[in-house]
Amino acid sequence: MIDSTETDRALKARHRQMWALGSYAAVAAEVIPELGATLVRAAGVGPGDRVLDVAAGTGNAAIPAALAGADVVASDLTPELLEIGRALAAERGARLDWQEADAEALPYADGEFDRVLSCVGVMFAPRHQASADELVRVCRPGGTIGLVSWTPEGFIGQLFGTMKPYSPPPPPGAQPPPLWGREEHVRALLGDRVTEVVTRRQSVTVDRFAEPGAFRDYFKAHYGPTIAAYRSIAGEPEWVAALDRELADLARRHSGAGGVMRWEYLLVTARRRD
Repeated sequence: MIDSTETDRALKARHRQMWALGSYAAVAAEVIPELGATLVRAAGVGPGDRVLDVAAGTGNAAIPAALAGADVVASDLTPELLEIGRALAAERGARLDWQEADAEALPYADGEFDRVLSCVGVMFAPRHQASADELVRVCRPGGTIGLVSWTPEGFIGQLFGTMKPYSPPPPPGAQPPPLWGREEHVRALLGDRVTEVVTRRQSVTVDRFAEPGAFRDYFKAHYGPTIAAYRSIAGEPEWVAALDRELADLARRHSGAGGVMRWEYLLVTARRRD
C-alpha cells in the first residue's frame, strides 16, 4: 500500500519539475504581461495593503502589487520561478518577499492578508477545494480575494484539451485547471464564506505570433505543460507529428488578421465575510 503522504510529495515534485521546464518567465513577460496588473487594479491593491500572491510564478501580479505600494509576499511551489522573480523585481525596483509555498497548504496565519491574489496560478493546483479553502483562510475578514483563470472555452483551455490525449494521466483526485474559469465552479469553491462576488469574462490580446507554427514552436520551447506533453511522447514520432499539427490548427482557428489572438480568462473578485 502506498502512503498518501508519499504520493502527495511525488505529485508536488512532478508539478515543480513541470513548471521549471522551459521559461515561464518569458511567457509571462512576452505573451501575457498585462494580466497581473489587470488583477492588481481589479482587486484594489494600494499602499499599505498586506498582499499574498499565490502560485505567483515569476511575479506577474506580485511585482505590480509591490510597485503599487503594497507589502507583498509572492509564494510558489517552484523555487526556480521564485529566483527569476527576485531578479525581475530588482530590475524594476520592486521590494517584496519571495517564499516557497504549496497553494494547498499555505504556511500563513488565518486572516494574515488584506488581499489574496492569484493570476493563472492557483488554477493549476490539483485539488481545487483545498486551494480555495486556503485562499479564504489566509484572507482577513473584509479582505479581498482576486483571481484570474483561463476559461475552458478560451484558447488556453482549448490548449489543455488538445494536449490531454498526449499527456500522462492526471493523478487521482486532480481536477482540470480550466474549471477555475467557470463562474459556477469558483462560486461553489468559495461558498458562503465570501460576498460581493464579481465575475467578468475578458480577453488578453496576443499578437506575438505571426503564424500558427510560431505559436506552437514557442510553447514547445517555453511552456512547461507543453514541454512535458512532448516529453511524454518523445519516443513516438507519429504522435509528435500529430500534436504538432493539432497545436498549429488550434492557433489557426483562434487567429485573426495578422495572427492576432484573444485569450479569454475569468476575472473574479470577492470579499471575505466579516
